[in-house]
Amino acid sequence: MNKDLVVDTKGLACPMPIVRAKKALDSLLPGQVMEVLSTDKGSVNDFQAWVKQTNHELIKHEEEQGVYKFYVRKV
Repeated sequence: MNKDLVVDTKGLACPMPIVRAKKALDSLLPGQVMEVLSTDKGSVNDFQAWVKQTNHELIKHEEEQGVYKFYVRKV
């Protein structure tokens, strides 16, 4: 997947992954994709709720060896 920005929030607890993601997404242009890395289990629900509130697109999320990866397209 093509990504324009990677935001590493591993080791941070809620709400910091969302806070860092929002700040990073503000720097992107519409259509660009950001990958967010998190180790916080709660971030799965947090990111799903956040993209619904902001109308950005959660392209997909996956978990690999305890690291959650979220791909968000800025609208």
